[in-house]
Amino acid sequence: MHFTNKSILQIAMRQSAADANCDAKDFMRSDNVVVPSAVNKEARKYLSLPLDCHLISYGNNIVASINEKYRNVVSDYINGFPAEHCFETPNLHVLDDEIRKVGLRICFMAEYFLPDLQELKASDCPYELKTLYPKDFSALYIPKWSNALCEKRRELDVLGVGAYDGEVLVGLAACSADCETMWQIGVDVLPAYRRQGIASALTGRLALEILKRGKVPFYCAAWSNIKSVRNAIKSGFRPAWVEMTAKSISFVEEMNRKKGT
Repeated sequence: MHFTNKSILQIAMRQSAADANCDAKDFMRSDNVVVPSAVNKEARKYLSLPLDCHLISYGNNIVASINEKYRNVVSDYINGFPAEHCFETPNLHVLDDEIRKVGLRICFMAEYFLPDLQELKASDCPYELKTLYPKDFSALYIPKWSNALCEKRRELDVLGVGAYDGEVLVGLAACSADCETMWQIGVDVLPAYRRQGIASALTGRLALEILKRGKVPFYCAAWSNIKSVRNAIKSGFRPAWVEMTAKSISFVEEMNRKKGT
């Protein structure tokens, strides 16, 4: 399949539309859009649909995919502030305060990146790079590779690239087939081997391998994860869209307990 930057963006918008239960053209509108969240077999597999409050922006407006009982609260919020400020404090407190009254809290916030085909490249690093397949991942579901691989959804991990110092795996980028058209990349490098260009070499090489297979690679990072964002940019990825999701208060509290242990 021949990709262009335009076709890659269109594929991403169609996927976001399946996730949000809207039309892909909604992301290009100047006005905000509120739609009911719904189960969709074409959505990303890790999404627990339907969602109570899920905001998406490709930079033009906000599409809010919601439980209908929160329509007024969410509509008032996204129409009360510029789109870009709805994803940050202090404005974000307005929404969080309102949804807390009904048992929800802001939970997930992330920026998503797509490859720029004029910038994406297979850069070199000081170590041998090898393409890896699911049979090669079986012994790698351990904490040091937890960004590249996901134990809970190991059946989705389909392809990887490893960096080897002799026989020792020192860096790993892998991708999960989160939906039919797009595969998400995660990457880990052992602490002693960082700042040598390994992460970007792995990410760029894997992205090219994904494109060869007719799929669109995408990359996700938290705003504040500067190392991850820098790796995305260095690898040839560029910011494409942002998402914010509310979950139940109990869900958020449980996540905080897990991270605190």
